[in-house]
Amino acid sequence: MAPVAMRSVAQSLSAALPVSYWLDDPGKPAALPALTSDEACDLLVIGGGYSGLWTALIAKERDPARDVVLIESKEAGWAASGRNGGFCAASLTHGLANGMARWPGELAKLEELGARNLDEIEAAIARYGIDCDFERTGEIDVATEPHQVEELRELHEEAQKLGLAGGARWLDRDEVRAEVDSPTFLAGLWDTDGVAMVNPAKLAWGLKKACTDLGVRIYENTRGLSLAPSGAGMAVRTPYGRVFARRVALGTNIFPSLVKRIRPLTVPVYDYALMTEPLTADQLKAIGWTNRQGLGDSANQFHYFRITPENRILWGGYDAIYPYRGRLDSEYDDRPETYLKLAQHFFTAFPQLEGVKFSHAWGGAIDTCSRFSAFFGTAHSGKVAYAAGYTGLGVGATRFGADVMLDLLDGTTTERTELEMVKSKPLPFPPEPFAWTGITLTKWSLARADARGGRRNLWLKALDRLGLGFDS
Repeated sequence: MAPVAMRSVAQSLSAALPVSYWLDDPGKPAALPALTSDEACDLLVIGGGYSGLWTALIAKERDPARDVVLIESKEAGWAASGRNGGFCAASLTHGLANGMARWPGELAKLEELGARNLDEIEAAIARYGIDCDFERTGEIDVATEPHQVEELRELHEEAQKLGLAGGARWLDRDEVRAEVDSPTFLAGLWDTDGVAMVNPAKLAWGLKKACTDLGVRIYENTRGLSLAPSGAGMAVRTPYGRVFARRVALGTNIFPSLVKRIRPLTVPVYDYALMTEPLTADQLKAIGWTNRQGLGDSANQFHYFRITPENRILWGGYDAIYPYRGRLDSEYDDRPETYLKLAQHFFTAFPQLEGVKFSHAWGGAIDTCSRFSAFFGTAHSGKVAYAAGYTGLGVGATRFGADVMLDLLDGTTTERTELEMVKSKPLPFPPEPFAWTGITLTKWSLARADARGGRRNLWLKALDRLGLGFDS
């Protein structure tokens, strides 16, 4: 890009606040008090993101008499649940292609359960009056390179053969540009019903209120420090007290699990996003987008983007940053060099929006596992359950994970607990410095594949054979 154009791109970021647009909301609820004594309950949920909030809510729906406590180290929705793109997908497998590769024998059941899960999310939002801008507009996977056109077409044809295409619509170049006009779009595959757009922070805050309305006792700014057996149950120590619980559900995701043996199954990857100022009527007309779908391109290092009810565009993805030695640190939440790269890509995709400025730019950590989709299990003789590894697709799938954790804690056999996906675990990441070296090599290889017509090198082919992966 020419220096003058690059200066223009940089100027688009001049007023961008380094905070999540979703969390920068005057309607944000006040924090609830911290736990400052000992508590006893039937079920303790640790984590106030989607995973923990859905678990607490469904636990009370299943048994209103169950005494449920939830503790959160900061405030509900402050981490990934308040920083994501707001894509609430039916897929439990991080997309159809990943599901085909890993669980072909039960993919039809996984797709059915995922669709049912999304329906239940929509129903819960209506039932509890959660104002989170839920729009079931679907998502278009767009091809921006010729090889991606063929890959998308093959995926659609395979889904049709398996009877799993659902409401997916193939869009040629003119059709996709009629939906959203970018000169970079060559084709698209529109999942018309399997993805909804939401305001992610408002969804978390609405779930928090729904939980408290049902009698869940929520303590914020209360970190779980240790987990140990205590009589017939478990005890969790916090900074100012303890919780004694018959059962414990861990929804801590990327943060170090209190079940230490599962820590090698996830690594943190930092993801970044930009939000534009509201578009004018002329700018909206220049790009179309009247059907308000979410979009994602089909590169290995992909972008995801969507339009908000205020007619802002969220543009995120591409740079997946793995910190050296997997260190979680708030300093990685803000990365100007990535914002500049994302802004450059934005104006390449939408040159007709030249002059638009970004109001917010932010990042946050995602819990990535080697199979790209969640894993589940129990510890302490079935008294503790966990779910983690959603790899960026947890807005919808965490509700399914909550059901799984509660099934496991209840000791009941269900169609969920019988799934191979639920019974199996991803391969662990190697210890450092091998994890950092391997992930860095993988990122380089993926970028090279994008630049070489999708051709995968020997390293990527070896990872494919091992069932390992890494995605942006």
